Amino acid sequence: MNKQVGLAFLLLVLIAWLSLVSLNATTSVKMKDFHSLQLTTLEGQTIDFSSFKGKKVLVVNTASACGLTPQLEALEQLHQKYGDKLVVIGVPTNDFGGQEPLEGEAIKSFCERNYGVSFLMLDKGNARGSDKHELLRWLTERRYNGKRSSRIWWNFQKYLIDEQGELVDYFLPITDPMSSRITRHLEN
Repeated sequence: MNKQVGLAFLLLVLIAWLSLVSLNATTSVKMKDFHSLQLTTLEGQTIDFSSFKGKKVLVVNTASACGLTPQLEALEQLHQKYGDKLVVIGVPTNDFGGQEPLEGEAIKSFCERNYGVSFLMLDKGNARGSDKHELLRWLTERRYNGKRSSRIWWNFQKYLIDEQGELVDYFLPITDPMSSRITRHLEN
């Protein structure tokens, strides 16, 4: 009897282990290709990310009332200077100190009026939690981007994606958008 109980226990342990191995294998697979994303702009238009194939993309979580908000001007400079090979995308978020109190059209107007922003701005979303913006989820979770996981530390964290839709690197919020750490990837 003890031998049968021992064998049954071993069988249960083996089944549990195989289930975990199977679960880990499926969660480490990329869920979605970057260029298959379709997201909404501040104006309510759907943007098909397949239109970004062949260009680098710099994604930044933005906020209108942050001490780093003047970076919008440098992001616009990047957009103007490298627009033939770079797409700049802002994602307004309100996760850090309530620094994005505005919504939709008010965000767009603020960015245009104060910083001359003409680059793409997506609909406001979350940078944290279970309802994290789909693009920010793709950028920060290895199971989606296939490269690495990261944490968004504050407003104006930047993520660079290459022409094939692969995550290249991320840059902390204090990194100036015109920094050589970013522009060196755009000069080649």
